[in-house]
Amino acid sequence: MRILKIITLILIANISFGQKKFTSVINLDNTSIKNQQRTGTCWSFATASFIESEVLRIKNESFDLSEMYMVRNIYEDKARNYFLRQGKANFSQGGLSHDFINAIDKAGLLPEKSYRGKPKNEEVLNHTELFDVLNGYLKSAVKSKLHTDYWFEGFNAILDVYFGRKPYSFTFEGKSITPKKFAESIGINPKNYIELTSVSHHALYKYFVLEIPDNYSSGLYYNVKINELKEQTDYALKNGFTVSWDGDVSEPGFGRNSGVIELENEGIVDFNYHEITKERKKEFETYKTTDDHLMHIVGKAKDEKGKMYYIVKNSWGSAGEYDGYYYMTEKYFLLKTIAIMIHRDAMMKSIKPVIFIQDALK
Repeated sequence: MRILKIITLILIANISFGQKKFTSVINLDNTSIKNQQRTGTCWSFATASFIESEVLRIKNESFDLSEMYMVRNIYEDKARNYFLRQGKANFSQGGLSHDFINAIDKAGLLPEKSYRGKPKNEEVLNHTELFDVLNGYLKSAVKSKLHTDYWFEGFNAILDVYFGRKPYSFTFEGKSITPKKFAESIGINPKNYIELTSVSHHALYKYFVLEIPDNYSSGLYYNVKINELKEQTDYALKNGFTVSWDGDVSEPGFGRNSGVIELENEGIVDFNYHEITKERKKEFETYKTTDDHLMHIVGKAKDEKGKMYYIVKNSWGSAGEYDGYYYMTEKYFLLKTIAIMIHRDAMMKSIKPVIFIQDALK
């Protein structure tokens, strides 16, 4: 009887926790799943995936873009920031979508095959030692009493060893081209991208610097109501635009293996936006909602009960039940989203800023 009871419990568990069945409602073009491996560079992988979908939308062409080229360029920028602020700044592996966009503006884009960031053809990306070396070097440079112009050359020499030297031109379609010209040729203009968030401690429909540790570059976000953030995401997807997502994945309901992202004991979906706004404020200010991870929203789906989910492309290889894709509930999105990035043409007229800050700054 005991054996039969154990078998019965296993069967019930398999039924209860088995793979959910989803039906796509919107599923936009996106490129193959990538793996950030042992690096803290989800921001580069998520935004590269987002930009790759933008190229598919704009040019109907598929490219595998180099994430490590952008990571390397942002390390250079972070190092200058850290040094000039005398060590009173964040220096980490993390980053945000606007860092990737800023790197496009400064240094362009490269295809993966032109810059893999693995100078010795390593199988696995592992930045543990790299970060320790860079961090130690920078701290020593700041503490030195005899500052020279050489410190940045030394920093770049380390990057050369771990990433390989940056090409200042490469062959594309039989011609030599620079990374900046390549970005232009595939239809990517950094001025076209905007980040939106929803917080209670800043004025609505204004730009402000979001206070999160990885925002070392003081990137500006446009503030909207939480219901508008969701409506804007849905509007973008319905109109053929994918969305770069920044949010918190530390919740127990984040199913790394199940492929489903939901709140613990989510129950009946209740979109009481007043209560959600209050809860978001509390969780943001008590560090229960932080910018843990960036991913790429490529569509929407419903489960067998009709419940709606966002289709999210992750950068952990084929992890999870759905080969690297995850399904996030709308309630999770409402409570755990830090920010989104979209193309300016995807903006709803009702919340569209009078002036895009990108136009004013450049």
